[in-house]
Amino acid sequence: MRKKILLKFFAIIAVMATLGSCSNNDDSRLSDSARLKLFLTDAPGDYDAVNIDVQDVMINTSSDEDMGWESLPGVNAGIYDLLELTGGLNVLLADNELPPGELKQVRLVLGPQNTVVIDGETYPLNTPSAMQSGLKIQVNETLEAGYTYDIVLDFDVDASIVVAGNSGKRNLKPVIRANAIATTGIISGSVVFDGMEEQPDYQVMVSVMVGEEQVSAYTNEAGVFMLYGVPAGVYDLVVTPEPASGYGEVVTGGVEVVNGETTTVETIVLERLENAGNLTGRITTENLEFTATVMVGEGDDEKEVEASYDEGGVFTFYNLPVGTYIVKITPAEESGYGVWYLADAEVKDQATTDLGDIAFD
Repeated sequence: MRKKILLKFFAIIAVMATLGSCSNNDDSRLSDSARLKLFLTDAPGDYDAVNIDVQDVMINTSSDEDMGWESLPGVNAGIYDLLELTGGLNVLLADNELPPGELKQVRLVLGPQNTVVIDGETYPLNTPSAMQSGLKIQVNETLEAGYTYDIVLDFDVDASIVVAGNSGKRNLKPVIRANAIATTGIISGSVVFDGMEEQPDYQVMVSVMVGEEQVSAYTNEAGVFMLYGVPAGVYDLVVTPEPASGYGEVVTGGVEVVNGETTTVETIVLERLENAGNLTGRITTENLEFTATVMVGEGDDEKEVEASYDEGGVFTFYNLPVGTYIVKITPAEESGYGVWYLADAEVKDQATTDLGDIAFD
């Protein structure tokens, strides 16, 4: 089974600007300049590879958002597979000395060769015209002479690629987030699957909620993760394995983060779900947009659960409680088709029930 990461059909690029804390040692004040280092790392996405064409990195030290931009010298331009940059791994994009003063913004300039690889097939990532001048990252930090400042550009792949309906086109539509290390810390740790001697090919998302915003990262192949840009506080660390794994979510409470420090949590063990299974089926009507849902729970706890979708009309409900369900298939209104119901869809423990092909023709 190929390595997977949770798939969502919406997009954000989360860029966490992490500025290194300053040492009081006299040895750190060796010049009248500040040192700025920019790193590229990655967060979630459900693809074989996501290749980003980095052509330039620019900074703006003025208060004018349109003027005052200048390119950093010696940028390590190139095409980078973001999915190789997980679990704390990163690549150095630039390392420069700058005059002390205010750093307002950083701009990451992308070229035209952005692609995504799905099931071995490469697709272009279309960049909106408004983004062709670069991705603006708000920093707004004061750089002091003699100190080193690290900025980590963290692409949230899971939220960066938008699938344009049934066209199959994939667009790169980023949103940007910035945090200074002086006001944030890092959570690191590792995740293992109970009963497995080796790390399986399923990915795991690790996240905390900062107010209404989710800060997330994915484990690497060894199960290691690092959450950058988490403000000081006490958090519930949520560990969510890929639904297809059959393992359940784990919440670790009381994780304390200190600004400028790395909090390492104990190894998190995921347990296989009991009394749960999957339902899957396939809509064979070509180019039909639809949703597939079931109702789960009873009384006030009853809720509607939507399936996950793959290309070719395949839908799957993962980890439903054992029982019998009515599957509701709702075609897009403009299709002219009515709602279709499949009764007596049985979910068996740790098994996948195949509902077969469904045609609206």
